Amino acid sequence: MTASRLGLFRQPDFLKLWSAETISQFGTQVSLLAIPTVAILVLQAPPFEVALLGTIEFLPFLLFSLPAGVWVDRLRRRPILIAGDLGRAISLASIPIAYELGVLSIWQLYVVGFANGLLTVFFDVAYQSYLPSLVERDHLVEGNSKLEVSRSAAQILGPGVAGGLIGLVTAPLAIIVDSLSFVGSAAFVTRIRRGEAKPERTVPEGATRGPSMREEIRDGLRYVVHHPYLRMIAAATGTSNLFSNIAFSLYLVYVYRVLGLDPAAVGVIFGIGSLGTLLGALSANRVAGRIGVGPAIVWSIALGFPGALLVPLAPHDSPHAFLIASAALTGFSALVYNINQVSFRQAITPERMQGRMNATMRFVVWGTIPIGNIIGGAIGSFPGLDTATAVTAAMWIGAIGQAVPPLFVFFSPVRSLHRMPQPTGDGVLVEDIAAASSRGGSSPGGATSAVVGEAVDESPRPASASSPLPRPDDR
Repeated sequence: MTASRLGLFRQPDFLKLWSAETISQFGTQVSLLAIPTVAILVLQAPPFEVALLGTIEFLPFLLFSLPAGVWVDRLRRRPILIAGDLGRAISLASIPIAYELGVLSIWQLYVVGFANGLLTVFFDVAYQSYLPSLVERDHLVEGNSKLEVSRSAAQILGPGVAGGLIGLVTAPLAIIVDSLSFVGSAAFVTRIRRGEAKPERTVPEGATRGPSMREEIRDGLRYVVHHPYLRMIAAATGTSNLFSNIAFSLYLVYVYRVLGLDPAAVGVIFGIGSLGTLLGALSANRVAGRIGVGPAIVWSIALGFPGALLVPLAPHDSPHAFLIASAALTGFSALVYNINQVSFRQAITPERMQGRMNATMRFVVWGTIPIGNIIGGAIGSFPGLDTATAVTAAMWIGAIGQAVPPLFVFFSPVRSLHRMPQPTGDGVLVEDIAAASSRGGSSPGGATSAVVGEAVDESPRPASASSPLPRPDDR
């Protein structure tokens, strides 16, 4: 195998990061099935309380994403990753301990969900901002693809193992596996040897101090909102997450109580369906190379609509094939979309803005998740409707809403992008973007000048515990 074919296999530090993510992702598959199973089957929680699990887990993304981006741009990112892993390991370990002591309650699941969500805010922003400093920018798609292959493999093998493990030792005790996986992940990240300089804060001329946190948060928001590409990607992803969580906040309630499936069957459905996720991770680069980065982003998110419809369309007497097809199609859709849009975001954003850009995107696209969970829970508990009817209604509303997100990127300059921009120093070469805009993809006000100005100015983990299926930008 030649050096060019080896690519990132020749970079030991990336391999350590990749190994850490692989271990963590396999463990995460257990909790994604086990935690909502604890709520539904062990604690007998009603639909609204189950949906509230996802709301609480993602609430920190509304409250802390923006300041987290500022801190990530001010601090070295590797220690943040290690602290995030170890904190989540401790948090998850409290569930089996409380179960064995006979004191486990839905309130503890809420506390664990909030704590894990808060740690994940910092971890995810640091993680997406750390990769561009660990690998060259022309290897970003390869790096993101390899990381997604690991997650895809975990989604194929993990759910079946998780279902069997839950049946063998009960759902609360199975969560120990995920806790240990975070410890293993932290151990690998600790071994990364590539030096990471502490980010330098720019002090404006004539000022005695650097910008305040509020000013830096405002810079991150302005960067995304004024960027003709980023703002439309944020709108598409956020809308998709809103509608997908209206449905998937109650997905396990639907398959357990309406369709009558058990955890082992659900694990098999997720495992087989995740072959689509693996295919998406392996083919994302080729899809973009064949039809262009912009069209790949547009058409991959559009596939989420028919994939979501297959869930409420599944026949109650034999739903397995429909649910597997839904998981495969939505998995393929999400992975091709995620890899290309996250890599594009990383490529066009200068290093000094990576943390705030990722945090702002997280604030927008994951901030809609708790809103979707609350709406889904409210629909599933609607007065006067029995559980089966109400939960099925949530499935239909969430699925039909998936027709909206593709419109944002289709009617924008994004669909005219052809190739991934190539980096130069702290910015990017934008010939491809300029060419795309000249072909009619510019937005009002001049997309080309906005991208050039932003790109070279001065110097993309887990899904909700109640939604084990992949979604756009759920990393």
